[in-house]
Amino acid sequence: MDAPAWASLSDDELLEQRISRLGLSVAGSPLERLVQQLYDELTQKGLVFHPSCHVGDEWFVPVGVPAIFIPFFLAHERLGQLERKIMLEVEGDTPEWFMKLIRHEAGHAYAYAYQLFKRRKWQRAFGRSSAQETPSFYRPRPHSRGYVVHLDDWYAQSHPDEDFAETFAVWLTPGLDWQERYRGWKALEKLLVVDEMLRSLAGQPPPALPEYRVRDHDCLNVKLKTYYARKRRLYEDSFPDFYDSDLRQLFDAGADVAGRVKASVYLKHHRAQLMEAVCQWTNERKYHVTALLARLIERCDQLGLYLKGYDPRQNLQVAAYLTTLVMNHLFTGKFKRTK
Repeated sequence: MDAPAWASLSDDELLEQRISRLGLSVAGSPLERLVQQLYDELTQKGLVFHPSCHVGDEWFVPVGVPAIFIPFFLAHERLGQLERKIMLEVEGDTPEWFMKLIRHEAGHAYAYAYQLFKRRKWQRAFGRSSAQETPSFYRPRPHSRGYVVHLDDWYAQSHPDEDFAETFAVWLTPGLDWQERYRGWKALEKLLVVDEMLRSLAGQPPPALPEYRVRDHDCLNVKLKTYYARKRRLYEDSFPDFYDSDLRQLFDAGADVAGRVKASVYLKHHRAQLMEAVCQWTNERKYHVTALLARLIERCDQLGLYLKGYDPRQNLQVAAYLTTLVMNHLFTGKFKRTK
């Protein structure tokens, strides 16, 4: 297949293009083989419903509609390159990662196609579903054995629908002995419920499905530059330069300062002390604070920052700054800057 004309455009030129006019589709793209793999896995389980898959702006299944949307940037290598340059990563860009994500979305599609969330067994295992979207912020319990662990960030804990979709994905994964993997976990009870429900669906097509209309889910009629402006705002605290202004104020020793100390060395040296103090007064989990400190240490190294020397007041300022970030995370889900 010949490369589309837009594939040779510069980044700036490509960003001016409307996504809807790029001619993207699952058929004939690298996505087709992977979608077929999902269908094959479902068939091997005796399931005959194959959710339709479409190109969208992100991974999602519309509420009530058993159709899977796959991010457009996975449909062509050139778009993946642009995504990586702007967002630093490409969600689902390896076959293994892609299949984990699409199995999860297939769980949502099955829940809607067969109305599984209305069954008492579903509700007893996962809780009552609702039309409310999955919250953008939730407080996971990393050591809980009540949920399967499939996608990152303990996503099964965010919402009953996500709990089911994650459990479905684990159940569907070829070669995974989930009974052994989750032996002794309460999550095994959920897996057994899913196993029983889906075995009962073997060979059965779903009842009449709601009509899928493309225009109801037209999310791509925007320029790429608009799409990425919105996405950057959504994930702004994930970018390496997010803390630069603050870090430069905290660690401002110039080359002419005698006895200056590398900021990264200082933070590493005081990491345990700072973590204990912040966790004690914020009640934040240590893994969150540890991850935040690791990001700050790495960025201080990249920026080549120094402080004027070990000073007890420096500990106070850094602890106050970390506490501010952590408290913002507790209430908003983001490590927002102080201004």
